[in-house]
Amino acid sequence: MKKILSLVIIVAGIVVDQLFKNWIVSSIPYESQKTVINGLLSLTYLKNNGAAWSILQGQQWLFNILTPIAVLVALYFLWRKNSELFYNIALSLIVAGALGNFIDRLRQGFVVDMFQLDFINFPIFNIADSMLSIGFVVLILAIILDKND
Repeated sequence: MKKILSLVIIVAGIVVDQLFKNWIVSSIPYESQKTVINGLLSLTYLKNNGAAWSILQGQQWLFNILTPIAVLVALYFLWRKNSELFYNIALSLIVAGALGNFIDRLRQGFVVDMFQLDFINFPIFNIADSMLSIGFVVLILAIILDKND
């Protein structure tokens, strides 16, 4: 049953990420901003040539090498820890997020970012970045709470 959960999280995560990115590209002009909740959240279409929060700009070759390795490592640990729910969820989110951004890099040469938090100075991000971040937080908690150590 947990293998099905992993598959659902990965496939649904990638599909939602890609559909929303495609909607942003077709609906919002590049570098334009559309307010969603005044003072809280806007959608701003940006092209990110780096990693999360635009670090390592222009290093697409590095991400094209590292992402498949990271996904394979995450899938290996997902297979090994599949019976443990929090590991399962965390690693599935990490795989989905990594693949969502990897698809952008291969298809377009950049990653589409869109979520802008208007109440704080924070880099613009996307759904895949969110899945990666949440996945890593859950993974750290799962490691801390792991009773098998």
